[in-house]
Amino acid sequence: MSRKQSRSWMMAGTGVLLAAIMAYAFWPRAISVDMGEARRADMVVTIDEEARTRVRDAYVVYAPIAGRLLRVEMKSGDVVKGGQTVIARMLPTHPPALDLRSREQARAAVQAAEAALQASRADLQKAIAEKDFADADLRRKRKLTRRGVTSEATFEEAERAFRAASANLDIAKANIAVREAELAKARAELISFENPKASSPFDRPSQLGAKELAQTIPLTAPISGRILRVIQESETIVSAGAPILEIGDISSDLEVVAELLSTDAVQVSEGDKVLIRKWGGTDILNGVVERVEPWGFTKTSALGVEEQRVKSIIRFTDAAAKRRNLGHGFRVEVRIVIWNAKNALVVPSSALFRQGGAWAVFTADNGRAKLTKLKIGQNNGTLAEIKGGVEAGATVILYPGPNLNEGQRVKRRKVSG
Repeated sequence: MSRKQSRSWMMAGTGVLLAAIMAYAFWPRAISVDMGEARRADMVVTIDEEARTRVRDAYVVYAPIAGRLLRVEMKSGDVVKGGQTVIARMLPTHPPALDLRSREQARAAVQAAEAALQASRADLQKAIAEKDFADADLRRKRKLTRRGVTSEATFEEAERAFRAASANLDIAKANIAVREAELAKARAELISFENPKASSPFDRPSQLGAKELAQTIPLTAPISGRILRVIQESETIVSAGAPILEIGDISSDLEVVAELLSTDAVQVSEGDKVLIRKWGGTDILNGVVERVEPWGFTKTSALGVEEQRVKSIIRFTDAAAKRRNLGHGFRVEVRIVIWNAKNALVVPSSALFRQGGAWAVFTADNGRAKLTKLKIGQNNGTLAEIKGGVEAGATVILYPGPNLNEGQRVKRRKVSG
């Protein structure tokens, strides 16, 4: 073989080798993908939301009258019995302090009332004397009339005079009572804040003596339960209707309030099962939706977005002992079950994507990606219910990227570790 032919063969071989290398370098390779499976499983769809507990019927105890509230010795969490436990005590308000002119006017009124009382007592003595005279004259005229010495008209006139004298005596006694009341009123005007006989400040009701305790107005618990909070603890002057403390029955009257988005609330119905989580205990508490309120309200989220919210009331179905130590106003998380199915055909939600206005997945068929359109039912964000398109056992590609096309070779990604 000549040198020229050898060179030609070498060049041809080199070209074939380069072509093979180029073909290998640019030959389409299988893409490593995550894969899942269409399978039969139980599926639930829930609405998850933060919520808080509350006592359904909490009672706020108000001051029945304006007065001085003594220091409230009850503490939050104390157990009370309805109609028996005294939760607070009140005293009448201090009388206002008198200025110099008002004090002198009050003293003058006292002196005038004392003088009027003396005059009424003198009138009483006069009325007594007139009645005694009329009584003696009537007895004398009755004897003379029986003997025939005086006429019946004279006797009747004496009897009339006796009745008039008796009436005047009753009037005089009534005037005495009126003057005594006026004197007591005038003396009461002199009572001021500085008068130690009016009332004395006490720090705690437990420090009161029996006499002072009898002068207080006791406030009893309206229901049996626990003190939820003490609104006014220190001694102070309160007006009628001022709130003092709040009472509720945590053991049997506790419920959960969840503020749902209005778009979620329309999917919730009375009687839906609720799972109560992250309340502080290790167990999951059970509940049921008791009511979805028909009135929505606007609430601004932590991100500053205005949202329409609707309150959903949830009732506990577990025994009270299971949620021991859970109180009023505690934070919990609720999962409201709005749909569930047994043995449903499902695929991972991460395998779904939109294709021409419909849902679709890529299945792995003989190592190649195959585009398959689906008919989807419920979707809870983790699993999606399949109503048509694939059968149980089909392998689907998870998290399909934009570079994945139909017919492309795929292989299962190896999990490291």
